[in-house]
Amino acid sequence: MTAQLVGRTFAADLGQLQVRSTYESDTRMTFTVIRGAGMTTDGHTETVDVEIVEIRQQVYLVSWREATGATVVHVEDLANSTLHSNVTLDGRLYRLHGTVKEI
Repeated sequence: MTAQLVGRTFAADLGQLQVRSTYESDTRMTFTVIRGAGMTTDGHTETVDVEIVEIRQQVYLVSWREATGATVVHVEDLANSTLHSNVTLDGRLYRLHGTVKEI
C-alpha cells in the first residue's frame, strides 16, 4: 500500500548527492537537493508526478521524470534504510547507492 508513504519526508544520502523528499500523495512528491554533486544545483526544489509500486512490505519502486527530462528510478528499502537509484541525465546513466531515512 503506497499510502504508507504519504505525508512522510525522507533524507537520501547517495554520497555526494543528498536529497530530501516529501510524498504529498500516492502520485506526487516534492524533492529538494541538499547537495547536487555536479548533477544539479544545490537547493533545487521540484514537485514531480511519481509512480510508486510496493515490492514488498517497506520496499518501494519509485520512478519519475523531472522538468529537465532527467528520469529517476529508486528502490527504497525502508526496513534496511538502503536506497538504489538509477538516474538518466543528459544521455548518461548514473547508478547510485546509499541510505534513506525518515526525518
